[in-house]
Amino acid sequence: MLFVGILLHSAKPVKGEVLAKCYVCNKGVQFGHNVSHSKRRTPRMWHPNLRPIKVAVNGQVKRLHICTRCLRTQQKAA
Repeated sequence: MLFVGILLHSAKPVKGEVLAKCYVCNKGVQFGHNVSHSKRRTPRMWHPNLRPIKVAVNGQVKRLHICTRCLRTQQKAA
């Protein structure tokens, strides 16, 4: 799937940057606790729903990770 004319950051990914972030909205991992019936708290993480897509940026095709919310919004705008 190839999207043309998508608004994207012009900054390049920094070496060592976390992959679990949306390239458009910077949505990333969230932290919290599972709470059992006895109210015991254990740490957990919620990951964003990212999808790898191919996007044309300045005439070059790049593979980016974009969350499904941004994909849906982009498809509605097109």
